[in-house]
Amino acid sequence: MDTQKRPKVIAFANQKGGVAKTTTTLNLAVAFSEKGKRVLCIDMDPQGNLTMSQGIDPDTVETSMYDVLVHGTSIREVIRKREVDIACASIDLAGAEIAMSAQIGRERSLQRALRPIAEDYDFVCIDTPPSLGLLTINALTAADKVIVPVQCEYLSMRGLIQLQNTLQMIRENLNPDVDIEGILPTLMDTRTVHAKEAIEILEENFGDRVFASRIKKTIRFAEAPVKGMSVLKYDPDGMAAQSYRDLAKEVLANGKR
Repeated sequence: MDTQKRPKVIAFANQKGGVAKTTTTLNLAVAFSEKGKRVLCIDMDPQGNLTMSQGIDPDTVETSMYDVLVHGTSIREVIRKREVDIACASIDLAGAEIAMSAQIGRERSLQRALRPIAEDYDFVCIDTPPSLGLLTINALTAADKVIVPVQCEYLSMRGLIQLQNTLQMIRENLNPDVDIEGILPTLMDTRTVHAKEAIEILEENFGDRVFASRIKKTIRFAEAPVKGMSVLKYDPDGMAAQSYRDLAKEVLANGKR
């Protein structure tokens, strides 16, 4: 396959919930699209927050990523065009791990599903559930890079080490090239000493893998999804939107795309 024609596939992963994973997946994707990139977001989380954050009700979705992973349905059938293209989740996804468990090559279902659309996108951004189960493993197997959002208040180094161990296992068995693109400090309350200490610990452990961009806590992140839009559309001139544009610049500069 001509490598020029392959999108850069980024999985957003952290087995801890509540770290702004979905927020980051959507808003970074929209920031890429503002820069003229063609972007697909894939919702691999049975909770369907990414799907909902673009105003789509996961309960009313006829076909979803469940059908893509379990029945081999074409991913084109589950894509809705919103601010960016969204491959929708539904609650069925909760049963996908069991339904896939008997499949040969079950860790590669998403990777296979992406092949036919390789020429349609510059970036594929995958939101994952808060666990290191089969759905997340599918995302990491399909990905070139992993962005790890980390909440500064409750910095769980243990969680990051677990994720690194899983990545190591995936590199050895499934996808030798996947690597951490960066660790993103999110939900930062800059007034607290704790947040500053947390970032120092991160930088001591992960050095330049920690993005320079910081995602600060703001009510906008709660308000925007309720309106079915990204924070870049909801409050385009706000600090939150700008921080994701900065992150997009950083990722684009890293990838030299």
